[in-house]
Amino acid sequence: MAMQESEIREMILAAIPDAEIEITDLAGDGDHYKARIVSASFAGMSRIQQHKTVYAALQGKMGGELHALALETAAE
Repeated sequence: MAMQESEIREMILAAIPDAEIEITDLAGDGDHYKARIVSASFAGMSRIQQHKTVYAALQGKMGGELHALALETAAE
């Protein structure tokens, strides 16, 4: 089952409340998304740590309900 953009947004905001999030459905199938996430909480983190933080917010849904998520993250 595919994830809705709103569900992805809600899960990320629950874990990273100050996040500014832009999500694009790349294929129109609810399985392939691109997300740009900006948060002050990413300051001092490596890009890998930032991405791990986002994946953790998705609570194991990557690779299952959410097939692909291309990430772009930044600390403002």
